[in-house]
Formats: sequence, structure tokens, C-alpha cells
Amino acid sequence: MAAAPKVGSSVKRIFLASAACAMISAIQATPAFATTYFLTVAGLGGEADYETRFNLLANDTDKILRGSGGTERVIETLKGPDATRAKLMASLTKIAADAKAQDVLVLMMIGHGTFDGAEYKFNLPGPDISGTELAAALNKISASRQLIVDMTSASGGATAALKHEGRTVITATKSGSEKNATIFGRYWVEALRDPAADTDKNEIVSALEAFRYAQTKTAAFFTEQKRLATEHAQLANEDQQRAAAFPLVRYGNAAVVVTDPAKRALVSKKEEIENKIDALKYQKDLMAPEDYKRQIAAFLLELARTQEALEK
Repeated sequence: MAAAPKVGSSVKRIFLASAACAMISAIQATPAFATTYFLTVAGLGGEADYETRFNLLANDTDKILRGSGGTERVIETLKGPDATRAKLMASLTKIAADAKAQDVLVLMMIGHGTFDGAEYKFNLPGPDISGTELAAALNKISASRQLIVDMTSASGGATAALKHEGRTVITATKSGSEKNATIFGRYWVEALRDPAADTDKNEIVSALEAFRYAQTKTAAFFTEQKRLATEHAQLANEDQQRAAAFPLVRYGNAAVVVTDPAKRALVSKKEEIENKIDALKYQKDLMAPEDYKRQIAAFLLELARTQEALEK
């Protein structure tokens, strides 16, 4: 009897790739009975300009999530005086009481963080919360799929504490030693509303797609400003397949601002203003305090007006 023909390596690769795509699609098709819990926290600004921008990012995220299609969702946003350690812990405790194993958790942290060489802390009004404390609260949540997006300075210092089976961790910095205020967060939020982030064109922006979009935009900002990059976003290689299968938003109302020409122009204007604000911050030490305050106040006012126009 003639031997069966051997399958060529190219055919094997196609088969394995198809199998991987099928697996990702199956994971992305979250069961109808599953609930996704979204918790967004905008921490302490320290300065009025940071406070304004952190709150705007939190507002944007909340609006995008509420306008996106998908599975059953529970969406909560903590910002300003409500973004305290006590309220964050209370929210996580409530999720722990409600969430089932088949459910999904997405925690997004916007703001400043610190790292003393041993412990990371997320800066909040009143007492900060440490990476260890945060991990302990997350470990009590039964949701078997968890995504933590820490967009703060020094966020890379939290990775070791947050790492856990079934948990995907994205940080704005590669270590706790990258302590400058980050810009990764605003590009992450932009990815949630920009269909261009959906590189496979399946009308779903996955965590991996959002990460790569924000990572690329952040690197481009420093290149365009001719400045040494002070942040390097991180997603562990072993977590990338899981991130690719982690849906965040599906097209719907969230995409309106980039499909409407007028709204698209406002989005471009908003990004231009934010670029100017970030560039100005790098020049702060070389400027007279009064001059800096005047310019930053003007940019923030323009940013707020643009955001208001976007929300109409």
C-alpha cells in the first residue's frame, strides 16, 4: 500500500494558523451569560492640568464603553474626589461578590504612580493603594479572565505584584524607574474609539490591538518631538495571545466620532492640543512659571471646549 503523502510545512503552518484563529474567535465570542465588569479609575492629578486631563480620559473611556456593543456590561468610573482607596476597594469587593468564574474584569488605571524600589503605589486622593494590596483584592474576584491596564508613571513596578494566572497586565512603563508622567493613556483611550486600531477588521478592538496602537502612537510622539522616550509600554510575550482574544469594544456608537467628518476633525484637533500640552510639559523647567501657567491654562481651556463639542 502506498504511503500517505506527507503534509508540507507550509500546509502545516496554514492549518496551525487557522486553528489559532478559530481558538481566538471562540474566546472572543464571550458567552451570552457572561458579564464584563469595567472599572476605570482616574487617580490623583497633583496639579490642575493633570487633574483635568485624567478626568477627561476617564470621561472618554466611560462614554466609549457605554456606547459600545457587546456582552452584558457593568461599567463604573471613579474620578476626582471619588477615586479614593476606600471607594476603589469597595468597588472591587462588590465585583468579587457579584462576579462568576465565566465573567470578565477590566480594570483601567489613569494617573500617577510611584515605585520605591520595592513597592509600587497608585496615587489616589488620601491614602495611596499599593500593587500588593491591589493584587490581593483582585485575587478575590472569581472572574477567570482579567485585564489590568495600568497607565500610570512607574507602572512597570506593579507587574510582579499583579501577575496571576488568567490575568493580562499592560503597563505604560517597562519598569518602576520610568517615573515621568505618561502619555500612553491618552492613546489607549483613543484606540478604543478609533476603528483604525482594529487591524484585523473584525469590528472588535482587542486588548492586543489597543496596546499596539497606543504603543506605536506613544513612540511616534517622542520621535516627532525629537525627545528621548521616557516610557516604554509593556505586555509580556506570554500574555499576547490572551490579549488578542480579549475584546474591549465592538463597533457601534463608539465609532461615530471617527466616521462623522465633523467629529473626525474635532478628534484630530483634540490630539493636536494634547500633543502641544505634552510638549509644553517638557519645556516647563526652562520657562518662567507665569508663562507656563498662562500657556497651559489656554491649552486646557481649548481642550475642554473641543471635548465639549465632541460630546454634543
